[in-house]
Amino acid sequence: MLKRYLLAPGPTPVPPEVLLAMARPMIHHRAPEFDPIFAEVREGLKWLYQTRNDVLMLAASGTGGMEGAVSNFLSPGDKALYVNGGKFGERWGKLCKTFGVQASEIKVEWGQAVDPHQVADALKKDPSIKAVYVQASETSTGVSHDVKALGEVVKGYENTILVVDAITALGVFDIKTDAWGLDVVITGSQKALMLPPGMAFVSVSDKAWALADKAKNAAFYFNFKKERETQTKNQTAWTPTVSLIVGLQEVFRIMKAEGLENMFARQGRLALAMREGVKAAGMALFAKESPSDALTAVCAPDGIDGQAIYKNLRVQYGMTAAGGQDHLKGKIFRLSHMGYADSFDVIAALAATEMVLKGLGHSVKLGSGVGKAQEILMAK
Repeated sequence: MLKRYLLAPGPTPVPPEVLLAMARPMIHHRAPEFDPIFAEVREGLKWLYQTRNDVLMLAASGTGGMEGAVSNFLSPGDKALYVNGGKFGERWGKLCKTFGVQASEIKVEWGQAVDPHQVADALKKDPSIKAVYVQASETSTGVSHDVKALGEVVKGYENTILVVDAITALGVFDIKTDAWGLDVVITGSQKALMLPPGMAFVSVSDKAWALADKAKNAAFYFNFKKERETQTKNQTAWTPTVSLIVGLQEVFRIMKAEGLENMFARQGRLALAMREGVKAAGMALFAKESPSDALTAVCAPDGIDGQAIYKNLRVQYGMTAAGGQDHLKGKIFRLSHMGYADSFDVIAALAATEMVLKGLGHSVKLGSGVGKAQEILMAK
């Protein structure tokens, strides 16, 4: 028998209570019993986002939310600025091109975070830029960008919004949507929200809604204004993911029992233990600065194929992690610790990684990373 562990940066494990909630008999999304569930979840999203604004629920992956964050706020020919520091930052540029937006790129070396002064300088040079797109946590590199500082930069421009992909950030570390002036914030169900894939969530500020009123890009399914009008009535414009919304109701009960501060502290402690454990085992972190607390990107040791590490973790020890993307394929592997994770997920991941490296002929002292992580986790 081989027990399975899911330590990929999405989808992530789902708590048993949530699975049981989603296994209840199906209800109709226009029936009266759906109304209070939807209302409770709407309020839960505002609590998690730390916002008074509407948070839209979409039947889509996080990329659907990203697409809507371009099509609903910009018109063909509008100018935008995007930070490209990884595979998902690159996606902003592709989405802008799809909708005829003139997008300028701030190219950031993979493994590093954007300097907010670069964004400030770009806006000073061209204040006609209508939107700045960035990741709070770049999933492909394990780096976090300082969206608080970027919010300070962008809020000084009356006609420019800051759009944040927080798909592997929201629920992991403290993101104060309103206080930081984040106009559009996106996340997905299969990350820290501890649900199966299938839902995207998007918060929208008054400043962004004003821009949406002027946007001329076509939107039918991802029509945020239509969704806002409908969701204030505890309904959705189109058929919702009923079971996931029922599951999300249970997720918020779990999260509120722990509390936001405790949840962020736990995620931060797990991330620190993973990072320090990796280093104690003789490996290097790929993130050169600002590592994300959602996942840890690890450089494969010299002479060892990162894809072989990723594959052997899964085949030999039942542990699904993630490999590198694009030019990082074979050079890094990624271990998640977001959402439904605790101390022993980190310990198991480090132990299995050491065993895989040993099996691949790399010189590693078994237990070196595990021991360091245990010290950190016991010091809580």
